[in-house]
Amino acid sequence: QVQLVESGGGLVQAGGSLRLSCAASGRIFSINAMGWYRQAPGKQRELVADITRGGNTNYADSVKGRFTISRDNAKNTVYLQMNNLKPEDTAVYYCKAGVLRQAMGVLYDYWGQGTQVTVSS
Repeated sequence: QVQLVESGGGLVQAGGSLRLSCAASGRIFSINAMGWYRQAPGKQRELVADITRGGNTNYADSVKGRFTISRDNAKNTVYLQMNNLKPEDTAVYYCKAGVLRQAMGVLYDYWGQGTQVTVSS
């Protein structure tokens, strides 16, 4: 199996910064796209940012210029640097990875358990 473990969430004041990490482990041949999603209370889960294995990135309009996604393919890890945080960024943040468990295998999406980010005003 494959496990994704997130870390780095917490409580921060508006204008502050946090860095989230998500490490994938287990039976992994390679990882395709990796991404961060978030879900606030009473709202649907939404894409925050994603990144291809080659480093191409995509961001939600609400976080452009404030958040930066990056990855370390050797460590099967994706990061999310969050700067100038706002109260509306408060949510549970989840990472997702598209994983090939073997060569010529099927691509499966795996999710982390989520990490809480709370931004106080």
